[in-house]
Amino acid sequence: MQPTQKIRLLIVDDSAVVRRILTTMLEDDPQIEVVGTAADPFEARDKILTLRPDVMTLDIEMPRMDGLTFLKILMKEHPMPVIVISSLSQSNSSIALSALEIGAVDAMGKPNGPNSIQLMSNLLRTKIKGAYSAKGRLGLLNSNKSADGKPNNARIRSGAEFDTRKIILIGSSTGGTEALREIIPALPRNMPGICIVQHIPPVFSKAFANRLNEISELFVKEAEEGDEVKPGVVLIAPGDFHMKLIRAGTTYRVTLSQTPPIWHQRPAVDILFQSAADLLRSSAVAALLTGMGKDGANGLLALKNGGAHTIAQDEKSCIVYGMPKTAVELGAAAAVVSLPHIANALIEAVSLHAAAHA
Repeated sequence: MQPTQKIRLLIVDDSAVVRRILTTMLEDDPQIEVVGTAADPFEARDKILTLRPDVMTLDIEMPRMDGLTFLKILMKEHPMPVIVISSLSQSNSSIALSALEIGAVDAMGKPNGPNSIQLMSNLLRTKIKGAYSAKGRLGLLNSNKSADGKPNNARIRSGAEFDTRKIILIGSSTGGTEALREIIPALPRNMPGICIVQHIPPVFSKAFANRLNEISELFVKEAEEGDEVKPGVVLIAPGDFHMKLIRAGTTYRVTLSQTPPIWHQRPAVDILFQSAADLLRSSAVAALLTGMGKDGANGLLALKNGGAHTIAQDEKSCIVYGMPKTAVELGAAAAVVSLPHIANALIEAVSLHAAAHA
């Protein structure tokens, strides 16, 4: 969804300094207008009714009512795209992930210095525009969850045999944490190695990996330098670090770096996909999921051209149909698949019987 006029933004944070910094970051963007700020959920409630914002940024640590409680009420009474902005700590990261499960479309860390303010400025603009694109599609965040809030996954296939030469690569952004919560727990424990780049802040990535691990048959962890890519293991790129694949003798490992952001993102999907295209060729299976922008599309094309099986999430099931759309337009996707069927598509792509008939 492209705005025909400026995106109306409401900033909710108990810190006057943060409210001022965020407003200053956005004041020269021709597509965004900060229509108001609020110091707590009660003030925010009144301003939502009077200002009619399109998107809201929300702190999760506030007086009188915490952000998580407010978000639950908001999603029930007045659903709208929300970006959680939180201090980068382990406890806050866990709360921010809960906010994504409740219905926030994205999360990011608060600025903590002059350098981070400049980096955050471009990222915040991208996230606001992505959140606006999700307007009208918020119901998708809850459409695949059961009454307890957990994903309704395809049933795990036990006893299936897989081609251990294969490696699965997944890239995602806005809406991706919840998409991955549907896909990864649906995969059996003996799947080939999986590498994931999700656009996510530092610290949040570890908390996210731990949550996925709790609900999955696979072992899910935040990637560390030199981790081996092996069956039964899912490696998630750490926030603020690019992750790429390298060959180490007869195995593949990941290496991490803080080279400049790509598409305003670090980690960037294209870094992982391009590295795999150079090494794996037909041994790669790659999926590009929901997200704003173009990250991952060129890498997916390189993978396809090298012989990999490539998948893009379809428009109907995406919270933001940006990255997959670009991939489809480039001809990078061998298959376009709805979110509820992506787990089975990955299983099929790496199964031995599929390899035998390839």
